[in-house]
Amino acid sequence: MTSLTPAQAEFVDSVVRLRPRVATFDCDGTLWSGDAGEGFFSWELEQGLVSKEIQRWARSRYADYRAGNVPEEIMCGGMVTMHRGLREEVVQQAADDYFPKGIATNIFPEMLALVRRLRGDGCDVWAVSSSNLWIIRAGMRYFDIPPDRILAAETAVENGTILDRLTRVPSGPGKSEAIREAIRGAPDCAFGNSIWDREMLAMSKHPFAINPNLNLKEIAITNGWKVYEPDTNHSGR
Repeated sequence: MTSLTPAQAEFVDSVVRLRPRVATFDCDGTLWSGDAGEGFFSWELEQGLVSKEIQRWARSRYADYRAGNVPEEIMCGGMVTMHRGLREEVVQQAADDYFPKGIATNIFPEMLALVRRLRGDGCDVWAVSSSNLWIIRAGMRYFDIPPDRILAAETAVENGTILDRLTRVPSGPGKSEAIREAIRGAPDCAFGNSIWDREMLAMSKHPFAINPNLNLKEIAITNGWKVYEPDTNHSGR
Protein backbone atom coordinates (compact mmCIF):
# COMPACT_ATOMS: atom_id res chain seq x y z
CA MET A 1 0.00 0.00 0.00
CA THR A 2 1.25 3.50 -0.87
CA SER A 3 2.68 5.43 2.09
CA LEU A 4 0.59 8.38 3.22
CA THR A 5 1.53 12.04 3.18
CA PRO A 6 1.27 13.89 6.52
CA ALA A 7 -2.03 15.45 5.40
CA GLN A 8 -3.45 12.08 4.41
CA ALA A 9 -2.33 10.47 7.67
CA GLU A 10 -3.87 13.31 9.69
CA PHE A 11 -7.20 12.84 7.91
CA VAL A 12 -7.20 9.13 8.74
CA ASP A 13 -6.28 9.82 12.36
CA SER A 14 -8.99 12.51 12.67
CA VAL A 15 -11.66 9.98 11.74
CA VAL A 16 -10.25 7.17 13.86
CA ARG A 17 -10.22 9.50 16.88
CA LEU A 18 -14.02 9.71 16.62
CA ARG A 19 -14.13 5.99 17.48
CA PRO A 20 -17.13 5.21 15.26
CA ARG A 21 -18.92 1.94 15.84
CA VAL A 22 -20.61 1.95 12.43
CA ALA A 23 -19.38 3.66 9.25
CA THR A 24 -20.84 3.73 5.74
CA PHE A 25 -18.90 4.53 2.59
CA ASP A 26 -20.06 5.40 -0.89
CA CYS A 27 -17.61 3.92 -3.40
CA ASP A 28 -17.34 5.70 -6.78
CA GLY A 29 -15.63 9.05 -6.29
CA THR A 30 -15.29 8.42 -2.55
CA LEU A 31 -13.02 5.39 -2.21
CA TRP A 32 -11.51 5.89 -5.66
CA SER A 33 -11.61 8.44 -8.46
CA GLY A 34 -13.86 7.60 -11.39
CA ASP A 35 -17.03 5.54 -11.66
CA ALA A 36 -16.51 1.78 -11.53
CA GLY A 37 -20.13 1.10 -12.46
CA GLU A 38 -20.02 3.18 -15.63
CA GLY A 39 -16.52 1.97 -16.48
CA PHE A 40 -17.54 -1.67 -16.20
CA PHE A 41 -20.71 -0.95 -18.16
CA SER A 42 -18.75 0.45 -21.11
CA TRP A 43 -16.13 -2.29 -20.92
CA GLU A 44 -18.57 -5.17 -20.83
CA LEU A 45 -20.46 -3.80 -23.84
CA GLU A 46 -17.18 -3.66 -25.75
CA GLN A 47 -16.35 -7.19 -24.63
CA GLY A 48 -19.73 -8.51 -25.78
CA LEU A 49 -20.71 -9.89 -22.39
CA VAL A 50 -24.37 -9.27 -23.23
CA SER A 51 -26.21 -9.88 -26.49
CA LYS A 52 -26.10 -7.42 -29.40
CA GLU A 53 -29.75 -6.60 -28.77
CA ILE A 54 -28.99 -5.71 -25.17
CA GLN A 55 -25.92 -3.75 -26.27
CA ARG A 56 -28.04 -1.60 -28.59
CA TRP A 57 -30.63 -1.02 -25.89
CA ALA A 58 -27.99 -0.20 -23.26
CA ARG A 59 -26.15 2.32 -25.43
CA SER A 60 -29.39 4.06 -26.37
CA ARG A 61 -30.58 4.08 -22.77
CA TYR A 62 -27.28 5.47 -21.55
CA ALA A 63 -27.38 8.26 -24.13
CA ASP A 64 -30.86 9.18 -22.86
CA TYR A 65 -29.53 9.14 -19.30
CA ARG A 66 -26.65 11.44 -20.18
CA ALA A 67 -29.14 13.77 -21.85
CA GLY A 68 -31.08 13.97 -18.60
CA ASN A 69 -34.06 11.96 -19.81
CA VAL A 70 -33.59 8.91 -17.55
CA PRO A 71 -33.46 9.22 -13.73
CA GLU A 72 -30.30 8.13 -11.93
CA GLU A 73 -31.87 5.21 -10.07
CA ILE A 74 -33.54 3.91 -13.24
CA MET A 75 -30.26 3.89 -15.13
CA CYS A 76 -28.46 2.22 -12.23
CA GLY A 77 -31.16 -0.45 -12.13
CA GLY A 78 -30.94 -1.00 -15.88
CA MET A 79 -27.19 -1.55 -15.64
CA VAL A 80 -28.02 -4.53 -13.43
CA THR A 81 -31.11 -6.06 -15.03
CA MET A 82 -29.53 -5.98 -18.49
CA HIS A 83 -27.64 -9.10 -17.34
CA ARG A 84 -30.84 -11.13 -17.10
CA GLY A 85 -30.39 -14.70 -18.24
CA LEU A 86 -26.63 -14.72 -17.66
CA ARG A 87 -24.93 -16.87 -15.08
CA GLU A 88 -23.96 -14.75 -12.10
CA GLU A 89 -20.54 -16.39 -11.89
CA VAL A 90 -19.78 -15.21 -15.43
CA VAL A 91 -20.68 -11.59 -14.65
CA GLN A 92 -18.78 -11.68 -11.36
CA GLN A 93 -15.68 -13.02 -13.10
CA ALA A 94 -15.95 -10.23 -15.68
CA ALA A 95 -16.12 -7.63 -12.88
CA ASP A 96 -13.16 -9.27 -11.14
CA ASP A 97 -11.21 -9.03 -14.39
CA TYR A 98 -12.12 -5.38 -15.02
CA PHE A 99 -11.57 -3.82 -11.60
CA PRO A 100 -7.78 -4.35 -11.28
CA LYS A 101 -7.01 -2.76 -14.63
CA GLY A 102 -9.83 -0.21 -14.79
CA ILE A 103 -10.18 1.14 -11.23
CA ALA A 104 -7.67 -0.25 -8.71
CA THR A 105 -4.91 2.24 -9.54
CA ASN A 106 -7.38 5.07 -8.78
CA ILE A 107 -7.99 4.02 -5.17
CA PHE A 108 -7.35 6.88 -2.74
CA PRO A 109 -4.63 5.55 -0.41
CA GLU A 110 -5.93 7.42 2.63
CA MET A 111 -9.40 5.96 2.12
CA LEU A 112 -7.93 2.48 1.83
CA ALA A 113 -5.92 3.07 5.00
CA LEU A 114 -8.94 4.52 6.78
CA VAL A 115 -11.23 1.60 6.01
CA ARG A 116 -8.62 -0.89 7.12
CA ARG A 117 -7.90 1.08 10.32
CA LEU A 118 -11.57 1.30 11.19
CA ARG A 119 -12.13 -2.39 10.60
CA GLY A 120 -9.05 -3.21 12.63
CA ASP A 121 -10.49 -1.16 15.50
CA GLY A 122 -13.72 -3.14 15.41
CA CYS A 123 -15.85 -0.62 13.50
CA ASP A 124 -18.69 -2.15 11.47
CA VAL A 125 -17.85 -0.81 7.99
CA TRP A 126 -20.36 -0.91 5.11
CA ALA A 127 -20.00 -0.11 1.41
CA VAL A 128 -23.14 1.53 0.01
CA SER A 129 -23.23 2.09 -3.75
CA SER A 130 -25.67 2.49 -6.63
CA SER A 131 -23.20 0.69 -8.90
CA ASN A 132 -23.86 -2.98 -9.56
CA LEU A 133 -23.13 -5.49 -6.83
CA TRP A 134 -20.59 -7.44 -8.90
CA ILE A 135 -18.18 -4.56 -9.49
CA ILE A 136 -18.48 -3.40 -5.88
CA ARG A 137 -17.73 -6.91 -4.66
CA ALA A 138 -14.59 -6.87 -6.81
CA GLY A 139 -13.54 -3.52 -5.36
CA MET A 140 -14.23 -4.39 -1.74
CA ARG A 141 -11.68 -7.19 -1.84
CA TYR A 142 -9.05 -4.43 -1.80
CA PHE A 143 -10.63 -2.92 1.31
CA ASP A 144 -11.25 -6.22 3.14
CA ILE A 145 -14.97 -5.43 3.34
CA PRO A 146 -16.88 -8.75 3.26
CA PRO A 147 -19.82 -9.41 0.90
CA ASP A 148 -22.34 -9.26 3.74
CA ARG A 149 -21.34 -5.62 4.36
CA ILE A 150 -22.09 -4.47 0.81
CA LEU A 151 -25.30 -2.66 -0.14
CA ALA A 152 -25.27 -2.15 -3.91
CA ALA A 153 -27.59 -2.29 -6.91
CA GLU A 154 -28.63 -5.89 -7.29
CA THR A 155 -31.20 -8.15 -8.82
CA ALA A 156 -32.63 -11.49 -7.83
CA VAL A 157 -30.61 -14.59 -8.74
CA GLU A 158 -32.21 -18.02 -9.04
CA ASN A 159 -30.14 -21.19 -9.30
CA GLY A 160 -27.16 -19.08 -10.33
CA THR A 161 -29.02 -17.25 -13.12
CA ILE A 162 -29.61 -13.50 -13.00
CA LEU A 163 -33.26 -12.48 -13.12
CA ASP A 164 -34.94 -9.31 -14.37
CA ARG A 165 -36.13 -8.35 -10.89
CA LEU A 166 -34.38 -5.64 -8.91
CA THR A 167 -34.04 -6.14 -5.18
CA ARG A 168 -32.17 -2.92 -4.31
CA VAL A 169 -30.86 0.29 -5.89
CA PRO A 170 -29.18 2.36 -3.15
CA SER A 171 -29.21 5.83 -4.69
CA GLY A 172 -30.33 9.07 -3.05
CA PRO A 173 -33.07 8.27 -0.52
CA GLY A 174 -32.54 4.62 -1.43
CA LYS A 175 -29.19 4.70 0.35
CA SER A 176 -30.61 5.76 3.69
CA GLU A 177 -33.45 3.27 3.27
CA ALA A 178 -31.02 0.43 2.59
CA ILE A 179 -28.91 1.43 5.59
CA ARG A 180 -31.88 1.53 7.95
CA GLU A 181 -33.05 -1.86 6.72
CA ALA A 182 -29.63 -3.51 7.02
CA ILE A 183 -28.12 -1.75 10.04
CA ARG A 184 -31.30 -0.95 11.98
CA GLY A 185 -29.99 2.48 12.83
CA ALA A 186 -27.86 5.39 11.67
CA PRO A 187 -24.10 5.25 11.06
CA ASP A 188 -21.75 7.17 13.30
CA CYS A 189 -19.72 8.26 10.25
CA ALA A 190 -20.69 8.41 6.59
CA PHE A 191 -18.61 9.26 3.55
CA GLY A 192 -19.86 10.32 0.11
CA ASN A 193 -19.03 12.53 -2.85
CA SER A 194 -22.25 13.36 -4.70
CA ILE A 195 -25.79 14.61 -4.32
CA TRP A 196 -26.90 10.96 -4.35
CA ASP A 197 -25.14 10.55 -0.98
CA ARG A 198 -26.89 13.49 0.67
CA GLU A 199 -29.46 11.47 2.60
CA MET A 200 -26.85 8.98 3.82
CA LEU A 201 -24.61 11.79 5.03
CA ALA A 202 -27.47 13.68 6.66
CA MET A 203 -28.49 10.68 8.74
CA SER A 204 -25.01 10.15 10.21
CA LYS A 205 -23.52 11.69 13.33
CA HIS A 206 -20.32 12.67 11.52
CA PRO A 207 -20.83 13.29 7.76
CA PHE A 208 -17.77 13.57 5.49
CA ALA A 209 -18.02 14.95 1.96
CA ILE A 210 -15.10 13.32 0.16
CA ASN A 211 -13.90 14.94 -3.06
CA PRO A 212 -17.45 16.32 -3.37
CA ASN A 213 -19.19 17.42 -6.52
CA LEU A 214 -20.05 21.13 -6.50
CA ASN A 215 -23.68 20.62 -5.48
CA LEU A 216 -22.75 18.39 -2.54
CA LYS A 217 -19.91 20.69 -1.51
CA GLU A 218 -22.37 23.58 -1.21
CA ILE A 219 -24.69 21.45 0.92
CA ALA A 220 -21.76 20.29 3.08
CA ILE A 221 -20.54 23.82 3.70
CA THR A 222 -24.06 25.04 4.51
CA ASN A 223 -24.54 22.21 7.01
CA GLY A 224 -21.08 22.36 8.51
CA TRP A 225 -20.09 18.91 7.29
CA LYS A 226 -16.42 18.00 7.04
CA VAL A 227 -15.08 18.35 3.49
CA TYR A 228 -11.98 16.40 2.52
CA GLU A 229 -10.45 16.38 -0.96
CA PRO A 230 -7.97 13.57 -1.64
CA ASP A 231 -4.92 14.42 -3.70
CA THR A 232 -5.58 12.49 -6.91
CA ASN A 233 -1.86 12.67 -7.70
CA HIS A 234 -1.30 10.26 -4.83
CA SER A 235 -4.04 7.76 -5.72
CA GLY A 236 -2.97 4.18 -6.19
CA ARG A 237 -2.86 0.95 -4.33
